[in-house]
Amino acid sequence: SEDEDGGERGLLHSWRGYSYSVVPERLLLPRPVLQVALGAQHGVLLVEGGQVYTFGELPWKQTQSSQPTKPTLENALSGQRVVAVAAGSFHSGAVTEDGTVHMWGDNAAGQCGLSGLSCVPNPTPVALLEPGGAQSVPILELACGEKHSLALSAQREVWAWGSGCQLGLKAAVFPVWKPQKVEQLAGRWVLQVACGASHSLALVRCVGPDGIQRPPVDKCNQCNQLLYTMTDKEDHVIISDGHYCPMGVEAREDPPPTQTLKTSPSEPILPSHSSSTSTPAARTPDPTPDPEDSQKAGTTTTAHLPSDSDPLPSPKAAASTSSAKSSPYPGEQEVKEYLRKLSDASQTEAKMANGGLHALQINDQVVSPALAHLAASTLDQLTAQTPSLGRGSSALNSLVASCASAVGERVASTYEALSLKRMMNFYLPSSRLEALGGAADGGAERVRREESVQAKKSSSTGDIHEEEAEGLRRRLSLPGLLSQVSPRLLRKMGRSRTRAFALTPMGGGVPEDQEVFPTLQTEVWSWGHGEHGELGHGDNLDRLQPLCIKSLNKKEVIRVSAGAHHSIALTAQSQVYSWGSNLSGQLGHMDTPSTVPRLAKLSEGIRVWDASAGERHTLLLADGDCIQPIIYYSGQLHPAARPAPILHELLQLGFVSGVVAGGRRCVALSDRNVMGFISSLHELASAERKFYCKLCDVKSQVLRPLLELESLSSALGPAATELLQTLAGRFSLLSHLTGQHAASLTANLRRGRDVSSLLMLEHASIFLDVYNNYCSTVGNFFVMGGFHALTKPSLDIFGKSPELLQRLSECSEENTATSDLLVALFYLPTQHLHEYGRLLLKLATCFEVSSGDYQKLQDSWSKFEALTLQLKRKRKEAEYTFHFWKSFPGKMTDSLRKPHRRLIYESSNKSLSVQNAGRFSVNWFILFNDSLVHAQFSTHHIFALATLWVEPTPEDESGLHGLKVVTPEETLTLLASSSAEKTKWLRAINQAVDQALSGVGQDAGGSTSKSDPPISRTASYTFYKDGRLKDATYEGRWLTGKPHGSFRGILKWPDRRIYTGSFKSGLEDGFGEFACPNKALSKDDLYQGYWKEGKMHGLGTYRRYASGEVYDGSFQDGMRHGHGMLRSGKHNTSSPSVFIGQWLQDKKTGYGVFDDITKGEKYMGMWQDHQRQGTGVVVTQFGLYYEGAFKDNKMMGTGILLSEDDTTYEGEFSDDWTLSGKGVLTMPNGDYLEGSFSGEWGSGLKVTGSYFKPNLFDAEKDKNRAVHPTRKLGRLSVRAEEKWQAVFEECWSQLGCEAPGQGEHLKAWENIAVALTSRRQQIQDSPEILSRSHSKTLEGLEVIPQHEEPITIERYHIVRMYLLKACDTPLHPLGRLVETLVAVYRMTYVGVGANRRLLPQAVNEIKSYLFRIFQIVRFLFPDLPEEGGLIPEPTENLPDENQETSADNRSESPKPGRVVSSSALLLPVLLPRLYPPLFTLYALEKEKEDDMYWECVLRLNKQPDLALLAFLGVQQKFWPVSIPNSLPAPGEKQPVISSTKDACFASAVETLQQISTTFTPSDKLQVIQLTFEEITQEVQSLLKQDFLWSMDELFPVFLYVVLRARIRNLGSEVSLIEDLMDPCVQHGEHGIMFTTLKACYYQIQHEKVT
Repeated sequence: SEDEDGGERGLLHSWRGYSYSVVPERLLLPRPVLQVALGAQHGVLLVEGGQVYTFGELPWKQTQSSQPTKPTLENALSGQRVVAVAAGSFHSGAVTEDGTVHMWGDNAAGQCGLSGLSCVPNPTPVALLEPGGAQSVPILELACGEKHSLALSAQREVWAWGSGCQLGLKAAVFPVWKPQKVEQLAGRWVLQVACGASHSLALVRCVGPDGIQRPPVDKCNQCNQLLYTMTDKEDHVIISDGHYCPMGVEAREDPPPTQTLKTSPSEPILPSHSSSTSTPAARTPDPTPDPEDSQKAGTTTTAHLPSDSDPLPSPKAAASTSSAKSSPYPGEQEVKEYLRKLSDASQTEAKMANGGLHALQINDQVVSPALAHLAASTLDQLTAQTPSLGRGSSALNSLVASCASAVGERVASTYEALSLKRMMNFYLPSSRLEALGGAADGGAERVRREESVQAKKSSSTGDIHEEEAEGLRRRLSLPGLLSQVSPRLLRKMGRSRTRAFALTPMGGGVPEDQEVFPTLQTEVWSWGHGEHGELGHGDNLDRLQPLCIKSLNKKEVIRVSAGAHHSIALTAQSQVYSWGSNLSGQLGHMDTPSTVPRLAKLSEGIRVWDASAGERHTLLLADGDCIQPIIYYSGQLHPAARPAPILHELLQLGFVSGVVAGGRRCVALSDRNVMGFISSLHELASAERKFYCKLCDVKSQVLRPLLELESLSSALGPAATELLQTLAGRFSLLSHLTGQHAASLTANLRRGRDVSSLLMLEHASIFLDVYNNYCSTVGNFFVMGGFHALTKPSLDIFGKSPELLQRLSECSEENTATSDLLVALFYLPTQHLHEYGRLLLKLATCFEVSSGDYQKLQDSWSKFEALTLQLKRKRKEAEYTFHFWKSFPGKMTDSLRKPHRRLIYESSNKSLSVQNAGRFSVNWFILFNDSLVHAQFSTHHIFALATLWVEPTPEDESGLHGLKVVTPEETLTLLASSSAEKTKWLRAINQAVDQALSGVGQDAGGSTSKSDPPISRTASYTFYKDGRLKDATYEGRWLTGKPHGSFRGILKWPDRRIYTGSFKSGLEDGFGEFACPNKALSKDDLYQGYWKEGKMHGLGTYRRYASGEVYDGSFQDGMRHGHGMLRSGKHNTSSPSVFIGQWLQDKKTGYGVFDDITKGEKYMGMWQDHQRQGTGVVVTQFGLYYEGAFKDNKMMGTGILLSEDDTTYEGEFSDDWTLSGKGVLTMPNGDYLEGSFSGEWGSGLKVTGSYFKPNLFDAEKDKNRAVHPTRKLGRLSVRAEEKWQAVFEECWSQLGCEAPGQGEHLKAWENIAVALTSRRQQIQDSPEILSRSHSKTLEGLEVIPQHEEPITIERYHIVRMYLLKACDTPLHPLGRLVETLVAVYRMTYVGVGANRRLLPQAVNEIKSYLFRIFQIVRFLFPDLPEEGGLIPEPTENLPDENQETSADNRSESPKPGRVVSSSALLLPVLLPRLYPPLFTLYALEKEKEDDMYWECVLRLNKQPDLALLAFLGVQQKFWPVSIPNSLPAPGEKQPVISSTKDACFASAVETLQQISTTFTPSDKLQVIQLTFEEITQEVQSLLKQDFLWSMDELFPVFLYVVLRARIRNLGSEVSLIEDLMDPCVQHGEHGIMFTTLKACYYQIQHEKVT
């Protein structure tokens, strides 16, 4: 058989099935064989490249020869790449790459799926179409029986065609020609299908919590009866799922429990600390107990309790949706009512009554059946692990979910009763159960009938411990049976009390579990003919529909195979279960026939990993002691030999990758061991399978018995018990991963045999994490003395000579202590890691060094090897620590011993002591991986490593070897006994600190790194010494023992004070937030702002919620100091008010504005110590105006008081609004009283004095006085330049100047840059503060304009643009200044401050702002000329351009340069923001004049154009009249006729109207200039010649334009321009134009219409 043509892979050996002594023949094929399928007399081969060969007897080929043919190519499939083949008794199938199915062979029963043909000679495509659509279904694999075929689709659904009940279809007529979906399995994830002669098997993945959701089923498919029945007795309710379907033998048993529970019983039910919480579906004891399971427990329940991971528990249990009106179950209302009762009920009892059937009583009132049903469903909700209800949930469902928590307590007891019932059923034989059956009424009879039917249903009793254990991770850990029920009841049931813990990990515990790793949580479903017991349900009934074989749940079946009348299942633990016909001994055990799965008898150490069933024989492929796999045969022997149910070992055929049995033939596929590659793969897979079996043994024989011991927690104590549970969980996780990996390696041997699909290369990190976590837990348990404490409990289990432990832990020495055996046993997985590394290296040697595969293997090897070393080191550390604790004085052990704490170094050899320690003091230093402990006689102090800094003290003559240890509250100087010890301690501490900080804890390279840990680090610390920080916890950056860093540190005090922000040398410094709880109001006072040296310093906002005060402004040394605003009271409280102004050491001092909202008064003036003192102005909402002296918070001294109607008093005051002393009272008409006054204004004044009527006596002085009663206003108010000094000082100090103008301007630029970057940093932390346009502006400000060279026009523009940007963002000192000024200006002149008497002050204030800001600008740009200075124009030809670019400055009459003025530079920035309050004041001041003007405008505008032109005396040559041959003037829509209105000079009118939309005087003047240009242009086009105006011609035309422009507040516009106009413009062109506009305004006011 060493022929060359065979290649090296996929060699095919074949022999007849009835003999095991023949030498197999080699079938020679041109290419390696990938897959073989055998029928009754023929076989199908798939070879590399996707070609298909058939051999044997092929009657459908219709050739004359009846001789068996040699392998021949199926040409009909050429050109298609086939990926899978299958053979039935007399037909064959193939699946191509695109998922198409081809069938050929005998078709008498429709098994080829092609109607009208009795046989199909050549492969022919078969269409599988989705119902009702033309969509074809792609197929993954096929299975063929005698008369039927099954296909598994890419959606993992099963399709069937052919004849017989083995199809699982609800067909009335056979054959079924057209493939149909097996609905019963729809929505499940089917992994594999197999066909016997007349039965079918499917391997299905358990549905996890996120399983596929489908609507609930509550009726039997056959007889349409309810699957759940409820019997309502006086004192209890029975919920039963024992539905019995009468539809003939075939439908003898419909599978209600599993069918309605669309999830399967066997999935990983998630554990709680409860015990028997999870037998998912009804079970009864197996009538024929199998030897392997007999010691385990099984249970039955009358109430249906679906599996824990049922994705839709409620609707299935309640089997209803609230929308179905015909439903017998409760509607939403009733449910709510019920749930209310449940939560109100003072108690809920669950009694054992009538044979353990449970009662559900609520306030002694029996629940209606529907509601009891609901209780079960609520209960499912509670026990389900489903996080969400998914799409399928009904209204009822979500209601139940929402109320589940309310019901939790009550239902727990119900649940307990259910579990009890289940336990009772297990312990009492069914006959006795029936005897206990309760009162002899119809209901009880029915119960009995249901129970007996149930007893007939077989289900192997699952491993009850495992089920009990499921719960560690259940979301609502319900008190389960064994932890809650009274011991009396338990004793009744004849079982000692046990404890149980989870040993089944959740969902494989691996993130990619579902996708990458093969699943171990599977179940086997069977259907079809069952006369030989081949369905495995414990009877010989036929099944029309798939039904789950319950006894194989939790057995981790990974492969099924079906012979003619027997079935076999192969598990991940390398065991084989077989059932069905055993006439020829094909089951490998003695039972004949077996109707339930039994373990095949294999000798110790034989691990089966491939199995196949033929007509009457079974082939197994197993690992033995040698590397090459062994083939076992059981079944029909030579006719002469008598049948014996034994497994015969066949001779070895090299490295066999798979065996196939079929008909009476056997086939094995093998590979040549080129370069040792195949043998290495086999060795890896074999090692993994062996390891998994070992882990399963440890789990079942060591872990579980230990965990179930009652005395365990008393022996271990709570902490270690919890650790042991964690250890058990991690062990299960590791074991599960190993099982999955073993299954994946086995599958790889069967099909691919390549490196690329090795999971441990792709997903090495998963393996490394699981091992790492597991070993950490073992170490923690070890350190806490867990293994030591287990000595006594293990004596109870393993006896004095623990051979079992010795065997499992592979320990050869005699008389090893039990604890050491346990340690060795639980550290075994670390050796397996080393094994991984060895085998990966071995595989790597089979490749070229340069190849990618070699690289991959090499990398993985190094990862596994590194972890092996690391885990070895970890184990050593754990051992060292454990022995240390054994010798350590007891008291301290309890407080210091922590699971994760490992010892690094300690000074019991006196190697380290404290400097200046007393003679008799004891100082013992112990360094752990997380702290340094300083132990004295009876006390000890723990220093956490994260906040510990150590440095050597310099060696001096005294020869002391010192170390300085710095912690946040202590600094110790330690002395080492020698220089070597000093170095050793220094290195040990530094290394420990470094690892504590990096969090790796002892990474692989840790021991070698010499680097010192960073002195700056992030850590958390709680202060313990008395002082400001006592008991406070700080979390953030540190620098050598002190909190330090601009990143957000958090400092929390126990009384809920919290500071969040930056620190410097242990004190709050920089930006931070401080919240201080106000106990009375349960709200926090909050400060947000800047700090310096632990105190509030700089800008900030402080909110006092108690008094409703908010202060926003500057602080210094924790006090309000500088400029700030204080709002007091909410608007609806007793005294809301706002103060904005200067503070000095927490008091109002200096200039400030106070708005008393309640009184409706506003004060603008000087303060001292919170009181009004000095000069000031008060305005009220009633129009009163006072200016003058204040003293002690009152008007006292000389002052002027004006009322709304211009009545004025000038003289002495003694109190607010109280006249007292000499004064003059002037009437609006000029009459005045002079004398001495007393009394309060507005409530009757007493006067002693003279009355004057100046009109009678025209004395000069009197006349002056009479004409100007308000001229003196403003003399007694605060001068504009004295206002808001604090605001400007703040800006100067930000630029680094002591006083205005004193400082380095270069330093000022540096400060600006610093301010911008630090604030930007702050904003990046919280980007929501700043809009996008702002951040753009910021970027623009990063470029500092040149501020050194002489200023040219071009540089002047750059400076102007820079100022515009700077003033636009509050992050720039100038922008901050402008923002504050705008705020104070609005505060002053809005609301009550909108008083016309304040206009002159408002204008002066703006002028003083300009002057003072210009000072700062000149300080920053020293070369800028002073106010009114000139910038020479460049001599080249630039003026035009400049004229354009500075359009908004103004175009002046040509001059040899440009005048610099503060208003030109700064008004464009300031005025638009101050415009609304300012313009309001102008409008109030000019109200009367504007009203007269407006009346006139309205009157004159009624005139048509020509009339108005004539009336105003416009010369006729300027009248645009219609001249037919002239072109219309620009802006003119039509010729002007006598009646048109608003057509003349329309464009000029439109231009002038824009004056109201501009802000600065220069912009307004620009508009006037454009208006003149428009008029001129129109006139020129009329006269068709150049033209120079004279004033007499121009004035009437402009007057016409002004009238037609209809500007409402023209008087205010004129005054504003006049007041704020740039002085240098007054005499230029703009000045003349402005004067013309002003003249027009006065002219219109006095115009008399004749």
